[in-house]
Amino acid sequence: MTLTNTLADAGKIFVQFIWDLLYFPLWWYSRGLWGVIQWVGHFLNRKLASTGVLVWLKNLFTPMFGQRDIAGKLISFVVRCVQIVVRSIVMCFWIAFALAALAAWLIAPIFILYQLAFQLGFFDTQL
Repeated sequence: MTLTNTLADAGKIFVQFIWDLLYFPLWWYSRGLWGVIQWVGHFLNRKLASTGVLVWLKNLFTPMFGQRDIAGKLISFVVRCVQIVVRSIVMCFWIAFALAALAAWLIAPIFILYQLAFQLGFFDTQL
């Protein structure tokens, strides 16, 4: 009885393993890719909120510290322009990082298969 159950369980495990092996590429480029795209979106939204670029843009022409004279408005405008430029550069870095992560997700299985085939000698030109 125990041997039959063990063989039945081993067969189920083997079938599940083959199914997972065949389903993996479909999952990677469908549901897995959608999850990575959602992660990239949430990641960039969090970084946009943490850099505060939109807040600085919204308040570009608002004088800082309530100083309504010409010098206060001019200094506030220049400081905010510098802040917007610096924070936009930081945001561009995060966008590039997120797009690189997305590209790595897309390329990883192909690269791994290529490296596996290379190491197994499928591309060996010497006879």
